[in-house]
Amino acid sequence: MAPDALPVSQMPAVPPRILLGPGPSNANPRVLQAMSSSMIGYLDPDFMLIMNEVSELLRRVYQTDESLTFALSGTGSSGMEAGLSSLLEPGDTVVMCIYGFFCERMVDMATRVGANVVPLRAEWGKPFPEDLLEEELGKHAKVKLVTAIHAETSTGVRQPLEGISALAKAHDALFMVDAVTSLGGNEVAVDDWDIDYCYSATQKCLGCPPGLSPVAVSPRAHDTVKSRDSKPVSWYLDLALNANYWGFDRVYHHTAPVSMILALREGLRIVLEEGLESRFERHRRNADALRAGLDALGMEAVVPREHALDQITPLWIPEGVDDDTVRGMLLREHNIEMGKGLGALAGRVWRVGLMGESSRAEYVLGLLSALEDILPRVGYEVPQGAGVGAASKSLSTA
Repeated sequence: MAPDALPVSQMPAVPPRILLGPGPSNANPRVLQAMSSSMIGYLDPDFMLIMNEVSELLRRVYQTDESLTFALSGTGSSGMEAGLSSLLEPGDTVVMCIYGFFCERMVDMATRVGANVVPLRAEWGKPFPEDLLEEELGKHAKVKLVTAIHAETSTGVRQPLEGISALAKAHDALFMVDAVTSLGGNEVAVDDWDIDYCYSATQKCLGCPPGLSPVAVSPRAHDTVKSRDSKPVSWYLDLALNANYWGFDRVYHHTAPVSMILALREGLRIVLEEGLESRFERHRRNADALRAGLDALGMEAVVPREHALDQITPLWIPEGVDDDTVRGMLLREHNIEMGKGLGALAGRVWRVGLMGESSRAEYVLGLLSALEDILPRVGYEVPQGAGVGAASKSLSTA
């Protein structure tokens, strides 16, 4: 037994948490119940019907009639790596719009594929400037792929995509989008925005546990993968092989995580029962209330509201306040998780997540009340009740 290990009989139960970080978010009880269903084989005819339903529900959430929609076995990073390793071959040119921590992760993955990676780095905390992409695309005879992140989780920026897509298509390039934090909380219009490959994750606005990456693959992207000169470097994340399992052929590829697929089916049902527009509005309303409360406490958000995500609100840590101390007090005393900064923003910001099941008015008010309690104790005075009052007013007038 390891020195710090407890006997099994003394191991603590998983504590209740209000997850207000960058993910995972809280899971809907119906989703957790779905995961406790009886086990079924991954090639069982009845499970094939369940897979058909998941694909159809994903089509509706991704707002696509043209794309193949299915779920990769892995977290959101698997969706990122599947796209880059399946769409790119060694020597292919990929132009990457870089404006945050997770954009940089794309650079690392594409470099490992052996692609000619062109990173276009812009300022963190602001939308990516389209003129920078337009200028760069004009320098290359052939660009295979352009990438962008719809919701940069590290900075809280909501990136407009239509202009980037139009530039990619004007240069006959595929367009790949990260919608890990936005799918189910913001509009993600795959067909209207002409996205060739889009991927997300289950643990954020879809209200499920982590473990799957729902994807949408356009006919052009699917043809690109099938007509490669060489096989993708990743067998497990080969989009063509995964599409064969989820498609009409049902060719066995790997053992599917049955319980997670059942969870995703229930999560997608809940999304569509609420209605996409109603769900988007709920996320907006709660984000507005949070920002109103933070403003009343004298705390500054990193991103101006017009460019800000509704799902993630990074705020500057007040001068003299220790990052870990406040987050630790929130967790121990209030059972609230709040996220820390990443990369260039590490130690400088807190990230508040209001995603899916965690985007609730009572959670906004609970967090603000907890901050009103904690911040004066660590040397940062705030007007008591001001944050909760401002958020309540915002919610009552929304």
